[in-house]
Amino acid sequence: MMMPKRIAIVDQIKIDSVIFSSVFQIGDSQQIQAFSRALAVQREKEEFYDNEGEFSAFPIFSEPITFQPDVETIISSTHNINPVLKVRSINILGVSSSAVVHLGNSCNISMEARVKHIRQLLPRPEQNE
Repeated sequence: MMMPKRIAIVDQIKIDSVIFSSVFQIGDSQQIQAFSRALAVQREKEEFYDNEGEFSAFPIFSEPITFQPDVETIISSTHNINPVLKVRSINILGVSSSAVVHLGNSCNISMEARVKHIRQLLPRPEQNE
């Protein structure tokens, strides 16, 4: 598949941080594939165990992602009168967890981020009303 013919011109870009499987890409890309997974544990009591953090213990990390099949074909045509995208300034605080900042053309993009949030609260005393 041929990528569209457009040119991106950015005078200035500032990104403070790019972390955790993220990408800052300048230029055209045929394929971008990003993947990230995380366990986010919130505890009232700071207590840690050696055997924590096994992704295989949580089905969310192994379940297949189902996509809706394409049911119709869309035929489109684009004519760019001015093939230049001009931006004066971009300011980004952070790019994280399988995210992409991309300046340029892309053909195929596949991104996946899976996060399991766990809250571990202390037992509450029963209240008699």
